[in-house]
Amino acid sequence: MIEYRTPAELEEMRPAGRFVADVLTALADEAKVGSNLLDLDALAHDMIKKRGAESCYIDYHPSFGAMPFGKVLCISVNDAVLHGLPHDYDLADGDLVSFDFAASVDGWVADSALTVIVGEPRPADQRLIEITNEALAAGIAQARSGNRLGDVSAAIGAVAKQNRLKVNLEFGGHGVGHTMHGDPHVPNNGRRGKGLPLRPGLVLAVEPWFLHTTDRIYTDPDGWTLRSVDGSRGAHAEHTVAITESDPIILTARD
Repeated sequence: MIEYRTPAELEEMRPAGRFVADVLTALADEAKVGSNLLDLDALAHDMIKKRGAESCYIDYHPSFGAMPFGKVLCISVNDAVLHGLPHDYDLADGDLVSFDFAASVDGWVADSALTVIVGEPRPADQRLIEITNEALAAGIAQARSGNRLGDVSAAIGAVAKQNRLKVNLEFGGHGVGHTMHGDPHVPNNGRRGKGLPLRPGLVLAVEPWFLHTTDRIYTDPDGWTLRSVDGSRGAHAEHTVAITESDPIILTARD
């Protein structure tokens, strides 16, 4: 069921967005050569406790997960692009790292993701991050009352096409509210002028993710982490966005 929020409810969602943004900023700052994935997850867990927030991940067990996730943070490294299950791994020079984090504050959820490079960057990885962020910005620019959901999807897909990247449609954006994943699904490619009419009060997680040379993925033996079939590296970007009578509000904007 698609839900629409009142202006007062959108204001109530702002603290969740601010908290998720702060956690991702802290994680990006702490992601250094030698940082352990379990320590980064513990940092996010500690911030959740101090804020009095609730994790959206730790008990999460959808049909595509082998078991409850068990951690509070997705960390996807190199050829892993989504749903990375934190494990005992020390980040190495040049690693491409995506953080995906969602939490509930006072009953409202926000969801966001970013990708960083640890140590010496590869130019191709830097460009992939730039493209993914460009696609996110393009999608958000179309998240306006009077447009349709296909306009958001088509804008994301156009950036991918311009940069000769393939788009996987298995996982994408989604509605956000009292739960992390709600209707509608927001594919990362689509047709302009098609799909759900966008109305004020709709809150979406806009969520492009791309791999260097493929759109095909497989599930790691850990039962969660999604990796590219050809070993190419991936980038992921996401913001929780509210549609209003005027400009979209990026609830998870980082300073």
